[in-house]
Amino acid sequence: MVLTELQQSLRDEVRAFARDDVPRQLILDMDAERIHYPRSFLEAAARRNLLGLRFPQEYKGRGLGWKEEVVALEEMGVLGTSLACLYSLVSIVGEALNVFGTPQQKTRWLRPAIEAGLTVAEALTEPRGGSDFFGTTTIARRDGEAYVLNGQKRFVVGAEGADYFLVYARTRDDAPGHQSLTAFIVERGPGVEVQHVYGLMGTRGGGAGRVYFRDAAVPTENVLGEENRGADVFYQMMIPERLTSAAGALGTARAALEIAARYSDRRRAFGQKIRAFEGVSFKVADSITLLDAARALVHATAHAVDAGAEPGHARRLVSEAKKFATDAAWEIVNHAMQIMGGIGYTNVYPIERLLRDSRLALIWTGTNEIMNLVIQHEYYKEMGLPHCERDVEADAAHADRAEEKVYE
Repeated sequence: MVLTELQQSLRDEVRAFARDDVPRQLILDMDAERIHYPRSFLEAAARRNLLGLRFPQEYKGRGLGWKEEVVALEEMGVLGTSLACLYSLVSIVGEALNVFGTPQQKTRWLRPAIEAGLTVAEALTEPRGGSDFFGTTTIARRDGEAYVLNGQKRFVVGAEGADYFLVYARTRDDAPGHQSLTAFIVERGPGVEVQHVYGLMGTRGGGAGRVYFRDAAVPTENVLGEENRGADVFYQMMIPERLTSAAGALGTARAALEIAARYSDRRRAFGQKIRAFEGVSFKVADSITLLDAARALVHATAHAVDAGAEPGHARRLVSEAKKFATDAAWEIVNHAMQIMGGIGYTNVYPIERLLRDSRLALIWTGTNEIMNLVIQHEYYKEMGLPHCERDVEADAAHADRAEEKVYE
């Protein structure tokens, strides 16, 4: 990609942070689950003013766009999925606060998150259903100037250390899910219990846990947006959830590709470097092409969102970017392991960790099968809009044979 001077400068800033401020031992300790939540990582990023890049300067952001944020996210992805995800949470939860929050809510929760004075998590998934978001069973009942919250969420990345959560709960029983959910900011405190219960295949050390709400009192001023309009928040959140996943995957894929390509240029077999064999070099070529294509789609999507793309079109693009980039990353990391052979399957190189990490990206923030549902749904909606381009269906010799065009 051709980057602007601002984007190049930001890329170099984040690269310097990843190189100088993130100890190798932190990554190893997280993967070995000796560290469950690296708050120090977020504090270090905040000191460099690298959190919440898109948000207004009055809340300590930089007022940048998605075009810049995806540049930063790719560099964070080089560190692995756990740290990239924790970094992204400020952008994800911050989106809800920035778009739907009152000035008071932004001052109370957005600014401290950008400064890493408070840490955040998004409590979305429930035990009874992952992709079935509108089947939420967590309930919030109004009681005077507060809501009483009961239910549970699981697979909450960052739960272990979060000071507050973005939570969706059902606030009415007489309407379907998309008309009965409300978004809340729920602070850690009485009635909120976090359990670190997961032994994860990869993406370890990010504090993933289960959160129980047992008669948790949530003040009415903690509602984001309007009561029973949580769907509005959810649809907006598709953008940061999926675009951060896509951009982070670029860094993970790039790291694996670079390790494998360097190895293939050093490792010798049958009297020559293994990069001389098409079985190896073509995997490198395929990986380069996949990475460049994924990066192009991610950057094009960021540009479209910054330019104010129609909401349905933006949802389609971010779903395409998330699906394609995470699928590409998974394939690139697998190519890297195949190139390296047996040594890639050991912890002498980080390929095995990157492989374990990257597998989760095909599942979280909506599985890639759900991405397909969104992509085709929004595309068919766009097909129904008035169009002014050429009617290519008419470009056939017997296009006027209406009696041959039988649809039922």
